[in-house]
Amino acid sequence: MTKKQRPSKSGTLASRADRHVLYQIAVQDPEPEINFVQRVFKRARGRAAVSFKEDFCATAHLATAWVKGHRARTAVGVDLDEEVLAWGREHVLAVESPNVRERVSLVQANVLDVVSPKVDVVGAFNFSYLVFKKRTELVAYFKKAHASLNRDGLFYCDLFGGTDAIVPIVEPRRCRTGFTYVWEHESYNPITNEILCHIHFQFRDGSELRKAFTYDWRLWTIPEVRECLLEAGFKDTQVWWDPVDEEDYRVTEKEANQLGWLVYIVGVK
Repeated sequence: MTKKQRPSKSGTLASRADRHVLYQIAVQDPEPEINFVQRVFKRARGRAAVSFKEDFCATAHLATAWVKGHRARTAVGVDLDEEVLAWGREHVLAVESPNVRERVSLVQANVLDVVSPKVDVVGAFNFSYLVFKKRTELVAYFKKAHASLNRDGLFYCDLFGGTDAIVPIVEPRRCRTGFTYVWEHESYNPITNEILCHIHFQFRDGSELRKAFTYDWRLWTIPEVRECLLEAGFKDTQVWWDPVDEEDYRVTEKEANQLGWLVYIVGVK
């Protein structure tokens, strides 16, 4: 007797793909980000950070990884999109132990409306805060982040720039599981600094998941972000530069411009 063959799945690889899974594989790497947060926090405060609020948390992949790193840690994830939070509850949190799940709280809300419980660290990563296009909006958000922190808390956000950041560009990158991640700058307006970006995914069967994610942002500059943080009440700011030829980010006040650069900006309460 021959073994019964399984019916083949219909449709292209793109039609069967889950954009959130692809994003986690291609974009997110929680462990080094958490290690960086702790390194900077210990340097500034002499202790480990325990509580974390991830603004614009999406699937809460980072918040969950934070809690998994130590039994004393807690996390709050805040996002306006219930669909993406539901995906995170089902595919990220549900597979973890009860001990992990009970230490992660997901809140569907505007990040401007959530300032409790107070935490050691607030993070706005993956450039998510660039949705605020007006200075008043950005300062208002930073004030809420400031109000969310414990007395010795730190706020972290990331930013990209460089000469390639303000021109139309398409950057493909092959990922370890066989698909190609494509980052696109569709347009940039030098009068407003507004930038329109997309993430596409391409597959080995020739199919493509176009505009899996779209970002309509204002590309703030490093000085603007630092000034807004100080205006919002932070006592100091730090710029941590990603040196391509070195392993760790370094704190700095002077660097040469590049085709593309990445930084973390830290607000010190």
